[in-house]
Amino acid sequence: MAAKRRPARKVKKVARKAPAGGRRINKEKVIEALNAILELELAGVVRYLHYSLMIFGYARLPIVKWMRDEANQGADHAAQAGEHITALGGHPSLKIGKLLETHKHDINQILSEALEHEREGVANYKKLLSLVQGRDVCLEEYARGLVHEEVMHITEIEKMLRRPGELEPAS
Repeated sequence: MAAKRRPARKVKKVARKAPAGGRRINKEKVIEALNAILELELAGVVRYLHYSLMIFGYARLPIVKWMRDEANQGADHAAQAGEHITALGGHPSLKIGKLLETHKHDINQILSEALEHEREGVANYKKLLSLVQGRDVCLEEYARGLVHEEVMHITEIEKMLRRPGELEPAS
């Protein structure tokens, strides 16, 4: 005798609930902010890969490795943003953020452009944080973590741009 089939259960869409204070995220604005992050991170992948190809001189190898690591990290950050977008029911952008080609490939110029890019990243993550703070713990922690990472990138680039003898540590 054949087993009886049970009727299929309806699957409910699970919406993110508002915290105890009742404040909900504005999904449209959050998805927009996440797409801006996605586009910027994808631009960072292209930018850092391009920069790595344009490095010449005796310090080339460690700088190329650092830049390619930054490109890989940008791809990871873009994927994370895309995952959050789709989790919210949004559609990840296929656009890539602005790509500035100055044709100036001096290491100081490249690092200055990278610094500007990283500062823009911090601004985008802070904007996301302002949209989700106190409303969505997961997105808040994500934004805070990426603000921290991007600030650390800025610190590293600023250190690379210093000349020997600038800001010597106190003895």
